[in-house]
Amino acid sequence: MPKVLVTRILPPHAQARLESQSFELIQWKQDSAMPRKELLGQIKGVDALICLLTDRIDDELLDAAGPQLKLVATMSVGYDHVDVSALKKRRIPLGYTPDVLTDATADLTVLLTMGAARRMKEGIIAAEKGEWREWRPTWLCGSQFSNKTLGVVGLGRIGEAVAHRLKAFGISKVVYWGRSEKVETGKRVGGEFVSFDRLLAESDYVTVCCALTKDTKELFDYNAFSKMKKSAIFVNTARGGIVQQDDLVRALEEGLIAGAGLDVTTPEPLPLDNKLLKLPNCIVLPHIASATNETRERMADMCVENVLAGLSNQALPFSVTE
Repeated sequence: MPKVLVTRILPPHAQARLESQSFELIQWKQDSAMPRKELLGQIKGVDALICLLTDRIDDELLDAAGPQLKLVATMSVGYDHVDVSALKKRRIPLGYTPDVLTDATADLTVLLTMGAARRMKEGIIAAEKGEWREWRPTWLCGSQFSNKTLGVVGLGRIGEAVAHRLKAFGISKVVYWGRSEKVETGKRVGGEFVSFDRLLAESDYVTVCCALTKDTKELFDYNAFSKMKKSAIFVNTARGGIVQQDDLVRALEEGLIAGAGLDVTTPEPLPLDNKLLKLPNCIVLPHIASATNETRERMADMCVENVLAGLSNQALPFSVTE
């Protein structure tokens, strides 16, 4: 009987499907990352592994597993935690969960943009601390989207979905920047491909929707923030490493930009004494862009489908091909 190791409890429907299969299931059932020592011990003799971003998949782990390991399936779109070359040299396929996060991530990006623009964090604090008094004409005034410019850094699927959503709130102009012009996507959102500096200078709202690469690492530094409007809102739901965080703190403290909304940071989780958590004009969420029941169920289901295919010696339906 094949053995399958799963490093976390899956969402309910996918978990039930997993438990109904005719293989031996080994599973870490605590709501925390599986300890490395436990993972190294449990993986011996396993035929398939379902892992998360918190699990490091490398030579040490694969050697501990043994030569019978047929596949690794990660419940994620990104696979920075996996040594792809280590899998390749062993001819072990890697499954992942592509094209499922677009709507959930775009929704949260809009939420953060609106929340930061309308000073939601400050409003919540005011209500909770008894600062809510009589109506005041200028108290907690933020900005609205009508006749404003949206700058999208990375006009891929998520960037396009964000642009569509925010246009419904009144955004009148969309500009975007990335590795290359996206002609058809640009047409669909009415977007103009511009230089990075022009995007910074013209945008009222800047949303980061690109991948973390050597070219985008710490792309947003003090120099970039200094080129933005003082009324601008900055939102990042991509990867924390795209931002030089100390520079973002400085930009917020000095009023170079009006506010920020972050779902990703460096590191994760963010230490409780980090300044970003203390700033009234910065909303920080704990990397929950994909956290909808629908998206997480689909991600888990894709992992199960990859495992079933791999154990049957079939090609993985959702596999990394690099």
